[in-house]
Amino acid sequence: MEKESEIRKQILQKVVELYNVRKQDKKFIPGKTRIHYSGRVFDEKEMVAVINSALDFWLTLGKEGRKFINEFTKYMGIKYGVVTNSGSSANLIALSTLCSSNIENPIKPGDEVITTAMTFPTTFNPIIQNNLIPVVIDIEEGTYNIDASKIENAISNKTKAIIFAHTLGNPAEMDNIMEVAKKYNLYVIEDTCDALDSRYDNQLCGTFGDFSTYSFYAAHHMTMGEGGAVLTNNLNLYKQALSIRDWGRACYCQTGEPNPNGACGKRFKHKYENLPYGYDHKYVYSNIGYNLKPLDIQCAIGIEQLKKLPIFTQKRKHNFNILYNFFKKYEDKFILPITLPKADPSWFAFPLTIRKNAGFTRREFVTYLEENMIETRMLFTGNILKHPAYKNINYRIVHKLDNTNNILTNTFFLGVYPALTDEMLQYIIEVVDRFMVNIIT
Repeated sequence: MEKESEIRKQILQKVVELYNVRKQDKKFIPGKTRIHYSGRVFDEKEMVAVINSALDFWLTLGKEGRKFINEFTKYMGIKYGVVTNSGSSANLIALSTLCSSNIENPIKPGDEVITTAMTFPTTFNPIIQNNLIPVVIDIEEGTYNIDASKIENAISNKTKAIIFAHTLGNPAEMDNIMEVAKKYNLYVIEDTCDALDSRYDNQLCGTFGDFSTYSFYAAHHMTMGEGGAVLTNNLNLYKQALSIRDWGRACYCQTGEPNPNGACGKRFKHKYENLPYGYDHKYVYSNIGYNLKPLDIQCAIGIEQLKKLPIFTQKRKHNFNILYNFFKKYEDKFILPITLPKADPSWFAFPLTIRKNAGFTRREFVTYLEENMIETRMLFTGNILKHPAYKNINYRIVHKLDNTNNILTNTFFLGVYPALTDEMLQYIIEVVDRFMVNIIT
């Protein structure tokens, strides 16, 4: 053991040395170094954590996963959490749990879920995958969030839930959303994948609804490479979510549970309908589930990333403010992002919508930026109902989707993630100014 400990120590020291060598080679060259819209932000601590975990070679979800989800729920101030292999899986688990026959008031096939068409596919897809009907309402101009004032008019006797994202980290109008949800006894799922550490009325986004979901993909506020989580304050919802993540099994024992009788002490003493007495609890399935677990190695990274989250948030706000203050002089060309009075965003990105009389199109502007090594992205699907995969689905639209369709045609976003330096942002400003001079002249 002493020899192994010394070898491990030497390996981890070399990892730190490697990180420092790579760090020295990084230099920003304006016009030649690509400015990404997002990406991994890490140091030697994450590299050491992942190698240290790999040396144990446990691989599947284990002690690092348990430590991460305990620390993450503590940070969020929520009682229960399930770590997953992606934010997309977290959304699938959350809505599938609300359809489980093991909860008091399950959503049933054919019931309706209020959402938006300006969305990421995997916020929308679980509605279809659970044989439910998406009821689509418009979003607000500038905030890009679900228009809370339109929710009540969209409710029918089949409506059972609301699912929406805090778009690009910008908090939705949670007080009005929750008021309507309470009035009509609707479930609420907050997709917080782009909004980790954002707040509404001094309360963290993701702590209002029945479920909140998170993504730790490489582009998000913190990363495990891939990964996600679903959180809730309801014990039974947590148990069913855990079951659905773990193949749908009834057993809630941790992987590698040392007690031969299971954590419940009754592994071979249960009686289920249609199964013989004492059938192994580990192989009894109470939900239609999947295997949506991450690797323990990923959670080791997440533990270190979570420590940096407050610093990441500060840097995102700093970068956002630099871009916002610059683009204010071009308000006649762009619709700038808007936040609600109670909102305190940890911005995922900087959204812009080209005004109809700007004198140039989105395609022309983003092409110019990309040619100058500045990455851009569309605001997700723009309008998901316009995409080929969704042409034959069953859905209901309430009123017109004017803002949604405007986003489809005219909106994009730039990055604000913590690796962007003031030098990089200044280069973006210079490139945009050059474009505007060309347009004016």
